[in-house]
Amino acid sequence: MEATLSDGTSAKAEVPSGASTGEKEAVELRDGGDRLSGKGVMNAVNNVNGPLNEALKGKDPFNQAAIDNVMIDLDGTKNKARLGANAILGVSMAIARAASKSKKEPLYRYLGGCDLELPQTFHNVINGGKHADNGIDIQEFMITAVNKISFRDGFEKIVNTYHALKRVIEDAGFETGLGDEGGFAPNLKSSEEALKMLQKAIIKAGYKPGKDIAIAFDAAASSFYNKEDGKYHFEDHVWDGNQMLDYYEKLLKEFPEIVSCEDPFDENDWTNFEKFTERFGSTHQVVADDNVCTNPELVRKAIEDKLCNAILIKLNQIGTITETLETIRLARKNGMTTMVSHRSGETGDTFIADFTVATNGGQLKSGAPARSERVEKYNRLLEIEEQIGVQNERLNHFPNDVRLD
Repeated sequence: MEATLSDGTSAKAEVPSGASTGEKEAVELRDGGDRLSGKGVMNAVNNVNGPLNEALKGKDPFNQAAIDNVMIDLDGTKNKARLGANAILGVSMAIARAASKSKKEPLYRYLGGCDLELPQTFHNVINGGKHADNGIDIQEFMITAVNKISFRDGFEKIVNTYHALKRVIEDAGFETGLGDEGGFAPNLKSSEEALKMLQKAIIKAGYKPGKDIAIAFDAAASSFYNKEDGKYHFEDHVWDGNQMLDYYEKLLKEFPEIVSCEDPFDENDWTNFEKFTERFGSTHQVVADDNVCTNPELVRKAIEDKLCNAILIKLNQIGTITETLETIRLARKNGMTTMVSHRSGETGDTFIADFTVATNGGQLKSGAPARSERVEKYNRLLEIEEQIGVQNERLNHFPNDVRLD
């Protein structure tokens, strides 16, 4: 998607696609039919070149909220089903980038002014669930550098651990093929095996689990929840909600370096999700993704119900920059942390790197330090750090430590 302003400035944007998607996400418009197995996007392209183009001609590109609201009103549906969130978001991002170029400002500075923060990054280094073809049902096992003096320092610790993990996997006799998000996808039999490998890798890289490098996971539990019997079909077990809670409790006790847990229950199983937060929320970050889909209305309900203590942020779940900003503000004002996220079907666009810095997003997950579409985001963050200057940067730390703020 390319936007051109009246002064001749132009900029492009690329919109990602998700493999593990929530039911309440804004609609990614596909063509259907036989062409490209129904995955074509010519209808979305035509919407960009036709009605969206006509509606935005002559509008002020520096008023992002007005731009986005024109498109929201033109679509006229709650989930952007008519024009497509992929069409609308591409325009929203491209215009923001063009506006920043016209102002001769980097995108993070245009969106965030002088209130900027380099994020705590979470890296999916062992893939399971829908992101891999193996026996692990938990979808993502992530590592994050909790002891760091700069963004580069933390990222180098992650890279060292990632390469140590490859050696650990090889030594155990498994192949080191990569999953969708650049993480390894060994054919392990259980999540415990994956976590033990991560422990070994952290130590092998010369770090202390929990002190230097912590662990997080995204269960993506909707993918192993069976709607017909209301049970969780998890790694050769068939469990109800209470049994899943007991399993998580055992897991968190056995692996105290786990600091963050995402989507531990099905997106519609709010009762057990709330129980999880009540039981573990005082000691762990509990992230909601599929339940809320970056939607302000759903986030309000999550706040009222005490569903979680953190919100995952994906621009293409809601479809505009403006609505994403509203969700971030809402979460923050109500004491929740936010984690900006990539998608499994990611592109080379580095927009979310600038966006996370600009919005004080706090945390970012964008896959392993592998595959160009992942690494480009981290390279962009390193570039931003150089531009701001290590001595001038504000660095997010998680878990939060007031002595470091």
